[in-house]
Amino acid sequence: MIEKLNVIQTMMALLGASAVAVTALEGVLIGRLANRQKAGQPGRQPYDWSAFWVTVRINLWRVLVEAIPMGVVLGASLPFGQWMYEQRLWTVPMDTWWGWVAMFFCTEFFYYWMHRAGHRIRWYWASHQVHHSGNQYNLAAAFRQSITGKVTGGFVFFAPQCLFGFSPDAVLISYGLNLVYQFWIHTDLVPKLGWMEGVFNTPSAHRVHHAANVEYLDCNYGGTIMLFDRLFGTYVGEKDGVPIRYGLVKAQTSRNALWVCLAEWAAIGRDLLKVRNPLHAVGYLFGPPGWAPHGRGLTTEGLRQAMTSLTGQPAGVPPEWLLEGQPVPVGEVPAATGAPDAMAFTPVGQARRV
Repeated sequence: MIEKLNVIQTMMALLGASAVAVTALEGVLIGRLANRQKAGQPGRQPYDWSAFWVTVRINLWRVLVEAIPMGVVLGASLPFGQWMYEQRLWTVPMDTWWGWVAMFFCTEFFYYWMHRAGHRIRWYWASHQVHHSGNQYNLAAAFRQSITGKVTGGFVFFAPQCLFGFSPDAVLISYGLNLVYQFWIHTDLVPKLGWMEGVFNTPSAHRVHHAANVEYLDCNYGGTIMLFDRLFGTYVGEKDGVPIRYGLVKAQTSRNALWVCLAEWAAIGRDLLKVRNPLHAVGYLFGPPGWAPHGRGLTTEGLRQAMTSLTGQPAGVPPEWLLEGQPVPVGEVPAATGAPDAMAFTPVGQARRV
């Protein structure tokens, strides 16, 4: 198992190096398109190379973390998966075509729930928020991955696959291929793809997933297909004519790579220090991001309610004063009656996005 893991890690490293080169080329292309805009031709925002280098530094931190021998959690996850396989209900033959088809859908199912938990449970969001911290949507976003993912124990979502008869090696390979597919969808250079929308995870579908617009929060969790988003009501298509603001609801502007990785953990720590009720501690750790006691938090539902009061519909990007828990600015008249009392909400953390 360990030998095979090393082979997979080598393969992923080679693929990663190739992907970084493609990512840099995308940055050059976006830069040229931005230059055309300066010349009076249609274009886009300049490529944020400083954010690109933040992503590079995040991955250097990941290399350091991965250098810790197997890591505490990974060292437990591999034997756990093997133990689950030894208790398997049946054996799925991986030398058959249908075995790999079954593996594909099984991996997609558990990936969906792992990804959904990463947005709806703050313990997992503390790691996953790193992936959403970029304020532009490009291939570099695919490489923004947490250094604390093993600490949160996301592997538990895939261990049941071993119980269902898939070997740990097959699970590892299938999950890796799922992630490799997702590299190309992190771009806004590719338009909608016709009949593929709503069937596969496309750049358009994933743009929605990375949006800070409240109508787009908590949707499109699938890795390669939208099947389970369709089944569980979390699929949202990209709306024409609606500008997307990417990143966290409260934008992450730090260029400190380590802080980008740990900002939400620090916010959790601050919340726990003020806890007097043990149930509140559970809420801060395992409730949805933005949760606060007595309904004072700006969760996805709270943000949509607030935006409905302000604009008449649960849509748009929340204003900064709302995120900071400040009063409605003088002269800003809500579109709907019953404007939210911003002071009734707890200000969101620096890495807040639900």
